[in-house]
Amino acid sequence: ARLRAGALIGEAGELVGTDPAMQAVYKRIGAVAGTPVSVLLTGESGTGKELAARAIHAHSDRSGGPFVAVNCAALPETLLQSELFGHERGAFTGATARRAGRFESAHGGTLFLDEIGEMPPATQVVLLRVLEDHAFERVGGTETGAVDVRVIAATNQDLAARIAEGRFRKDLYYRLNVVSIHLPPLRERPDDLPLLVAHFLQQGGVRKTPSQEAMEALRRYPWPGNVRELRNALARAAVLAPGDAILPGHLPREVLEGTGRPGLSGESGLDRWLDQRIAQAPPEGIHEAVLEALERPLLAKIMALTEGNQVQAARRLGIHRTTLRAKLERYGLAGRGEA
Repeated sequence: ARLRAGALIGEAGELVGTDPAMQAVYKRIGAVAGTPVSVLLTGESGTGKELAARAIHAHSDRSGGPFVAVNCAALPETLLQSELFGHERGAFTGATARRAGRFESAHGGTLFLDEIGEMPPATQVVLLRVLEDHAFERVGGTETGAVDVRVIAATNQDLAARIAEGRFRKDLYYRLNVVSIHLPPLRERPDDLPLLVAHFLQQGGVRKTPSQEAMEALRRYPWPGNVRELRNALARAAVLAPGDAILPGHLPREVLEGTGRPGLSGESGLDRWLDQRIAQAPPEGIHEAVLEALERPLLAKIMALTEGNQVQAARRLGIHRTTLRAKLERYGLAGRGEA
């Protein structure tokens, strides 16, 4: 991996941007990469958390070892422990042979645990023990094996709120969050948009450029799906544009409408919005993506209706005030009153 103007280049892609928030990300990655500590990456879906994890690995002294990624939300609870720690023959129905887990596969390298907030409580207990003892047991086994793995975890959830709700272990959070790096959403770094547009078009081998009107539409849109959504929108536009210029008509409808939130104009608008969210969400993260897109405007409206009174707002929402405060901080709404 290496640094260049406006980009951190890793083994599987680039984090692109010159915004001060992105420069802070690059510096943090550079500072932590050469250390053995666990790292927690936070940020909305589509902000590039796995690219950041791969950059940390590529800059580290483990770069010659494997980089193994696991999506904790993609597997049912019954299979996640087997996937992580392996299993012995006969450990459960269908376990016809011993199988190594992802920890063993990542020995000498880096294990990336994506969507760590979705990890079931029972697996959290086992993971904490492995992180503390650097040893594991396969499911259905009694033999303890040593493992040398650096763990990088990522989440688009508010882990503090999940801890308050009893859904995530505080001791595991502290073990994973030795150093945290936040990946900013695209809407908070609008000056990076032209750089990203040029990067994705060049990356796809496309010699096309957006017209001024198309670029204005790209700037107006809040990009709820972040960099991932921008990349997909440009790939679509490049296919539809017959000439060298990408025109507004080649962009997705939601980009032309300039809003990343559903309108209140009836069921058809909601259907279109849901279609958009489903298309943008990761294959196993549709539920969370839809909730994220709705939650911020809902919280903002309730805080406005209650004139910033968090006690009243929490009561109207039917959630604990601690949970509300954590959510307000997550969405940058914490300044809307403390009463």
